[in-house]
Amino acid sequence: MVTRRPTVHLVDDDDDIREAVSLLLITEGITVRAYEDAAGLLQGVTPDDSGCLVLDVRLPDMDGLTLQTTLHERGVRMPVVFITGHGDIPMAVKAVNEGALDFLEKPFDDEALLSAVGQGLELDAAQREDQGRREEIEARLTQLTPRERQVLDGLLDGKPNKLIARDLDVSVRTVEIHRGNLMQKMQARSASHLARLALACRAYRDRPPLE
Repeated sequence: MVTRRPTVHLVDDDDDIREAVSLLLITEGITVRAYEDAAGLLQGVTPDDSGCLVLDVRLPDMDGLTLQTTLHERGVRMPVVFITGHGDIPMAVKAVNEGALDFLEKPFDDEALLSAVGQGLELDAAQREDQGRREEIEARLTQLTPRERQVLDGLLDGKPNKLIARDLDVSVRTVEIHRGNLMQKMQARSASHLARLALACRAYRDRPPLE
């Protein structure tokens, strides 16, 4: 997969706004891709893109809030900064409830936009780093044998080796070997670290906490 440079994806149907905001961001060394409508953005952005979205609420083909929802449904999770000349409190509240990072009314201060975009780029980078770590842990989990997964299940249930051995009808020594192997494969430093790694995986994410 090609790593794409973090980019601000700007959508505004006003040519002057698009040009002014693009110039402002480019002057700050930020890569920008500008679109005049929602359709252009939906064709041009993918879940692999990194960066931040700056969306006008009032667009000719789709309002910004609907566009935000559509992007989420397509797996595009970049932080969103809304800009509008027709903002009101209910719209702002809805935007934030849908996950918007900020909501700026036109005419907005340049520094306010730069600050919001900067936060968006930082947040996206942090989220992608976390996602990368989760995917790495998921990959380690797939390396476990079925028996090692059974031992892991027992450990996550808080069972000692002796009880796991009884449940699996094997010797304690066998459980110890499997435990050592899965600790190595998961790159776990301790039992508690192993539990944290496992609980970060989809297979165990909804597992109830130990009593």
